[in-house]
Amino acid sequence: MNKAFTRETESEDDELPPGASPIPAGTRNYITPAGYARLRAELLHLIDDERPRVVEVVHWAAGNGDRSENGDYLYGKKRLREIDRRIRFLTQRLEIAEVTDPCVHHGRDQVFFGATVRYASEDGSEREVTILGVDEADSSLGQVSWISPIARALLKAREGDEVKLLTPAGMQTIEVLQVRYPAP
Repeated sequence: MNKAFTRETESEDDELPPGASPIPAGTRNYITPAGYARLRAELLHLIDDERPRVVEVVHWAAGNGDRSENGDYLYGKKRLREIDRRIRFLTQRLEIAEVTDPCVHHGRDQVFFGATVRYASEDGSEREVTILGVDEADSSLGQVSWISPIARALLKAREGDEVKLLTPAGMQTIEVLQVRYPAP
């Protein structure tokens, strides 16, 4: 077989950007309206501002002659590839996004997407997490993706319920203490 028709490795375009989580096959890409707006704003900034600025630098650097030792040209081409990869990623994620407003559940005591949940572990420690979309969750802010193990354990539970959570240390029981949603 001709080598031109074989694929030895995955293309770098098929890779997820650093820090991006894959969306499990057969599931939806849930996202809050605020998360959708942030991703869309980033996409528009890349397309309207950053990419044209880098293209201009690369065009200027290309006109300076020898491109093999031209730092502006080499860095600019590398940055263009990064920008284009991020644009493709954001475009794909926004196309499959299903915007879900957690405000519709305001006042309910059952855990759904967008809930902020305070729970207690077996050891008595209390934690609080907000269940958000894959592309908007930030663990340093107490936000978890709806596909994370803790979120999957908490989803559909109610205040006062005890749920099982599989951790690396084994099965743990956690109790849902409080469920909150943003006000409409």
